[in-house]
Amino acid sequence: MDLVANYVKRTAIKLLWENPTAPVWYSRMVLPPARLLYVLLRDLHKGHLTLRAMGLVYTTLLAIVPLLALSFSVLKGFGVHNQVEPLLASFLQPLGAQGETITKNIIGFVDNIKVGVLGSIGLLLLVYTSVSLIQKVEDSFNFIWRSRRAQGLGRTFSGYLIVILIGPLLVFTALGIAASVISTAGVQALLSVEFIGTLAHFSGRVLPYVLVCTVFAFIYMFVPHTKVRLASAVLGGIIAGVLWEFVGWGFASFVVSSVRYEVIYSGFAVMILFLIWLYVSWLILLIGAQITFYHQNSEFVTPESYDQALSHYYREGLGLSMMLLIGDSHLHGTPPLSLENLRHTLAVPSANLEEVLQSLVERGLVRETSQDPVTYLPGRDLGAISVAEVLDALRSVTTYGSEGCGHKKMTSSAQAVMAQMEQVLSKHFSDQSLRGILEKRGV
Repeated sequence: MDLVANYVKRTAIKLLWENPTAPVWYSRMVLPPARLLYVLLRDLHKGHLTLRAMGLVYTTLLAIVPLLALSFSVLKGFGVHNQVEPLLASFLQPLGAQGETITKNIIGFVDNIKVGVLGSIGLLLLVYTSVSLIQKVEDSFNFIWRSRRAQGLGRTFSGYLIVILIGPLLVFTALGIAASVISTAGVQALLSVEFIGTLAHFSGRVLPYVLVCTVFAFIYMFVPHTKVRLASAVLGGIIAGVLWEFVGWGFASFVVSSVRYEVIYSGFAVMILFLIWLYVSWLILLIGAQITFYHQNSEFVTPESYDQALSHYYREGLGLSMMLLIGDSHLHGTPPLSLENLRHTLAVPSANLEEVLQSLVERGLVRETSQDPVTYLPGRDLGAISVAEVLDALRSVTTYGSEGCGHKKMTSSAQAVMAQMEQVLSKHFSDQSLRGILEKRGV
């Protein structure tokens, strides 16, 4: 089996990346989507996306009732709470009759929650459980985008509050306004015209698919802790939306023909199908996010998976290169460099640049501006920043906290050699400032 898999892998790599005689139309129209499909299948095989989808299923089971309860309490004050049940029923429509049963049970649980009698501790647990689901989605997106930049507590809390409380209100208010506009006499008169009526009927059939793709694109645009291009978010949203509708149709057909599951699992069959549908839905969401990431960061579309952990040598060289580029721009009075400028100059994935920049910012060697997009300036005078200080900032961060574990395993002689090496490097580079390097050698 491994021999067959390796043969298929080598053949795919040869056709997609090592095919110099491919015609122009093949290289432009066939290779990009084929390569994207290859890396997606590779990522699914590695299991990172499937593992996170399963984690989201578990969190959803804990958070779905509290999340709906909080949103329901806000919507109830504006008189639009009755629209929650149709929306939930639409999501569970592929489950058929079982979906209607699950919808009624969940709405029943929500109705039974009395926020006023929970007490302060109960209310905090309710909010925490609701927030945990959104946080889990956010963490999954940041993993896909290789983003290590954390948002501030205030921005995080306000964003969660908008999603839980204000988001549903805005959605249902917009739907209510649209329904009111359509019911007006003027609009009804226009719809009576044959051409306009036919166009409106067709638009009504297509609109649900457009809305699903728009929701996916909106999530891909604003959830990750990085700037996402609109074109990439739209592409991911369209593919995820179409995939979700297609899989939903197939899952509905599967449910209709799954009589044997009801015989085997009896009353548990409904819950098992519900769990499967939750897993498939979350997996589709993550696949769309992965497509968005690869479209924006085409340098990651490679035959082999890109290792997120940088070697010490590469990390130091990358950090010094960025410090010199940022310093050179500052010395010559040119506009400050952004992450996109650095990515284009160094031909390095932005995720790796963000990781190294974070270390430099934390040490005060680089500071971020308040511009949009964010640009970077030296943290202090370049003559006061030595190469040794930059190297120390870049070498002080290790992956997955391995530094403490590694030092415990060193022998005393090895530790002495390492300490001596650090002293030599520090002595040699402590007198070399970034300004001196730029004035003598340039970038």
